[in-house]
Amino acid sequence: MMRGDTFSTIFVLNPPPLMAIFSCRATLFKTSPIFNHKTCPNLSIFRGLAANAQQQKNKWIPTLGFSRTRIPALNFQNRIQRSSVTKNEASALRSEKAEGFIVVNFYRFVCIENPEEEVTRHRLFLQGRDIQGRIYLNEQGINAQYSGPSEDALAYVEWLKDDSRFSDILVQTSPAMNGHAFPQLKLRYKPSLVQMEGGISHLPLVNPAMRAIPLSPSEWRNRLDSLKNVEGSSSREDTGSDQKSVLLLDVRNGYEWDIGHFHGTQRPDVNCFRSTLFGLTDMEVSPSDPLAGIDREATDILMYCTGGIRCDVYSTMLRQRGFQNLYTLKGGVSHYLEKEGPAEWVGNLFVFDSRLSLPPSAYKPEAISNGYNGIPHLNPTNEGNNTFLRCRICGSFLSEYRHRNCANLDCNLLFLSCSDCVRELKGCCSMNCTSAPRLRPVLPGHRRYEKWHVYRDAQCPHSAKV
Repeated sequence: MMRGDTFSTIFVLNPPPLMAIFSCRATLFKTSPIFNHKTCPNLSIFRGLAANAQQQKNKWIPTLGFSRTRIPALNFQNRIQRSSVTKNEASALRSEKAEGFIVVNFYRFVCIENPEEEVTRHRLFLQGRDIQGRIYLNEQGINAQYSGPSEDALAYVEWLKDDSRFSDILVQTSPAMNGHAFPQLKLRYKPSLVQMEGGISHLPLVNPAMRAIPLSPSEWRNRLDSLKNVEGSSSREDTGSDQKSVLLLDVRNGYEWDIGHFHGTQRPDVNCFRSTLFGLTDMEVSPSDPLAGIDREATDILMYCTGGIRCDVYSTMLRQRGFQNLYTLKGGVSHYLEKEGPAEWVGNLFVFDSRLSLPPSAYKPEAISNGYNGIPHLNPTNEGNNTFLRCRICGSFLSEYRHRNCANLDCNLLFLSCSDCVRELKGCCSMNCTSAPRLRPVLPGHRRYEKWHVYRDAQCPHSAKV
């Protein structure tokens, strides 16, 4: 027997349930020609179990020895009886596990004197909890989007609210559909909680007076109703000469507008929020800038975005440019759909996680209208509300609220496409992209692309690093 080939298996009891970890000599995985991912397909599972169990206080049981040529399967509460689990069994277990998962979103602008220490505190609390997502902190506050089992996900919220700085944060939840909506946990200090050209650390974001006035969902709906009545009037005299000008501004990306927006909003000519320049230039007239040339003191600007944070940041920038009457939708569209349903809203809501798109019924199940049946990614049956939902390539109407990334890695554009164009252009957004050097395969259904090396190594197995 070669040195480093022996190992021991250690069981940990924490009833209920029964947990198990495997403690192996480090030299085993470095020197042994026997143990690898081919001869031991459960190797990664063993490592993961070991990492999780080290974070818990458990009662140790004496070790049991096994031969070095085979690792037997474990019995977890008699649910997995053997190492060769069938596809149906594995799918059932995944579905059962995913049922209680939720996605949580919140942010708060508040002074944090020692953000690095704050990151450490949050990391210690989340140890051993099944949380994946993006949680960023800095001197200006926190911005968080994550998924996990409801117990773990909400425990973090309750822990955070015990801190007076975060006691009144607006927390929004939605169903995760299929387990985690994020691939991993990124919890760290980040210089900018929202990405903008030039950063945002210089903006007075922690001063509420510099941000737009927040409107509750009901107040927002009343303003939309009033705006609709004004638009329906036959002349300006019908509404009075002192009627203020009102502009509804979508502070998102164009591809988000493509699958859902409030009635009456102009499509943003923006593919990345960080490069948004609405109202930040001195141009008097610009077709792509809805704020160009408007009266900055006499115009009410109603701003909305997905969850609210982009509006808070951008309204602060507009305030510095002299815009006086700024209003935002508190909690963004997601909060509005939860409270008011799809009134004045058409389509689905784009979200920045693996789900990509959610119908209004995901936030307010009882608010089914315009043909929604509660199933994600279905479009309204009323074609009159569907004029925005078109294939980017051929312009045909689509039957699905679902973006895809261009198969050309160096393009990676998020776009809407019909199935015919997907086949014809091999998953690309244009003919030029079909001849790109780093071309990924067309993904079926609603799958998302993985890292490039997965496809590179599959195409050129001999070029893969060993």
